[in-house]
Amino acid sequence: MLGPFDDYYAAEGTHLRLFDKLGAHVIDHEGATGVQFAVWAPNARRVSVVGEFNRWDGRRHVMRHRQSSGVWEIFVPDLRPGTAYKYEIIGAQGQLLPLKADPFALSSESRPCTASRVASPEPFTWTDGDYLADRGMADRRRAPMSAYEVHLGSWRRGWANEFLTYDELADQLIPYVVDLGFTHIELLPITEHPLDASWGYQPTGLFAPTARFGTPDGFARFVDRAHAAGLGVILDWVPAHFPTDAHGLSLFDGTALYEHADPRRGFHPDWNTAIYNYGRTEVTAFLINSALYWMERFHLDGLRVDAVASMLYLDYSREPGEWLPNKFGGNENVEAVSFLRRMNAAAYGNQPGIATIAEESTSWPKVSAPVHEGGLGFGFKWNMGFMHDTLRYLARDPVHRKFHHDDITFGLLYAFSENFVLPLSHDEVVHGKGTILARMAGDRWQKFATLRAYYAFMWAYPGKKLLFMGQEFASWDEWSEARSLDWHLLAEADHAGIHRLLRDLNRTYREVPALYARDCEPGGFEWLVVDDAENSIFAWLRLSGGDAPPVAIISNFTPAPRENYVLPLPRAGRWREIVNTDARDYGGSGWGNLGFIEADAPGDKGRPAAARVTLPPLATLMFVYEA
Repeated sequence: MLGPFDDYYAAEGTHLRLFDKLGAHVIDHEGATGVQFAVWAPNARRVSVVGEFNRWDGRRHVMRHRQSSGVWEIFVPDLRPGTAYKYEIIGAQGQLLPLKADPFALSSESRPCTASRVASPEPFTWTDGDYLADRGMADRRRAPMSAYEVHLGSWRRGWANEFLTYDELADQLIPYVVDLGFTHIELLPITEHPLDASWGYQPTGLFAPTARFGTPDGFARFVDRAHAAGLGVILDWVPAHFPTDAHGLSLFDGTALYEHADPRRGFHPDWNTAIYNYGRTEVTAFLINSALYWMERFHLDGLRVDAVASMLYLDYSREPGEWLPNKFGGNENVEAVSFLRRMNAAAYGNQPGIATIAEESTSWPKVSAPVHEGGLGFGFKWNMGFMHDTLRYLARDPVHRKFHHDDITFGLLYAFSENFVLPLSHDEVVHGKGTILARMAGDRWQKFATLRAYYAFMWAYPGKKLLFMGQEFASWDEWSEARSLDWHLLAEADHAGIHRLLRDLNRTYREVPALYARDCEPGGFEWLVVDDAENSIFAWLRLSGGDAPPVAIISNFTPAPRENYVLPLPRAGRWREIVNTDARDYGGSGWGNLGFIEADAPGDKGRPAAARVTLPPLATLMFVYEA
């Protein structure tokens, strides 16, 4: 079934269509319809495909070994889509290994069962051609991008606490996200995984959508319907490590095949998982093929790559003596760097308009710079510094914030060193951290007011946006993967006010070019007030770089209202108030400027004009210039 070119390019690590060749595929062969199986196990003495069709007896369908590539293959007639199967492998020393799931399986059984399934060969009928054409013409850096991060298993549950299917999620989740005005849904990993509590970050099937919510075609329908509604879909993808479950990749053919053999490079101490051997061409080809498969087969709009920092550094979470330096004596994992560059180059080269996003928490240079400029090639990088600094600042009592003014201003020193996404992710609402609302300082009213001011501050700050589910209505309780969100909170006025504000912020962000067009460029930002630490006030200007009018933003992070506050501005004339987080509709006190301010000349602090502004307590205001 495989040819010499498949052998050659697979061994070289440059075969970008391995998902068409390896795994299980329904085909017609010499007048018979059946399934072609192929699996890479170069050090095995014998490999057989087993299932109910042969009573799980490895003597009955022994596979043929292609010695040039280490691939084993067989054609079994009369098998149909949906057939469950595994591989029985006898290692080089004659040992019988635990039955293994197919690394290239396109479909799997639902936990606790772990067998692979033969996927349907029928192509899915997509209806998103116009959406993909428009996507391919867009510059993501200069387009609005606000992502709603979702764990599909706990966003909402059925009446018996059961999972919703992909189709039920399409019916409920997609209209909800569209109504909130987000541009993208970002999914926590739905690659097949055995343990619900891992949230998908311990995957055993890098080509199979989890069967918890339905079939691969069900997931394709979900994406197609999202695109029909104008929503992009981004998948959280995990190439940094894999679990050591017996049916998975660990010691796949009796040897360290996918993982690095030396535990100083092949074992992850934080998660008790195995680390891929990025120096092996077949392994990096496996991972790159996974990335390409999700974007081609399911039309995904991008991948958020998990735990990139753990891939880049050989001494990540290791003490001296617990890691091996690279060939130059340093701590950089040069093989992982090469893999990430190849993956990004292949992704952008094959799928126009997609975005790859790195969760990278260090100061590694040029994460989001092109490969040909010496970068890692990602489109964006999560700005973990923004998240840590701002949450730390807003957790302080307002009376103390004036002593920590640089928690807010420091981020602008590096805000344009990468193409940043500002994340308030799932990691910030678990493991005893509390929710975003609970971390705000003060009494109940102050917590809600501060959170409203914070969200508007974030939506006006340079960078794309990401918010984890439940935070759009200010959940009190930490997130748990075992239950639905606290939807009853939307019946309470202050929670509903946060929800209403997020909808308006997303609408304003998408409609006002100055708030997104130069998110990744220093020319899109200017400080107006940067040194008023005494009052904990910050003001800045956002610019589109074109003919669109500028937007002035001002945040007051104390509970004291300020009347006649002098705001320097670049132009005299009327500035219309487009956001006021203290509006009564959002649960605020109703302080404001009656819809506009007038800027007169001469200005203040070297500006051509200035306006006197009423600043509500714990609030953020936005004003757009009207000629």
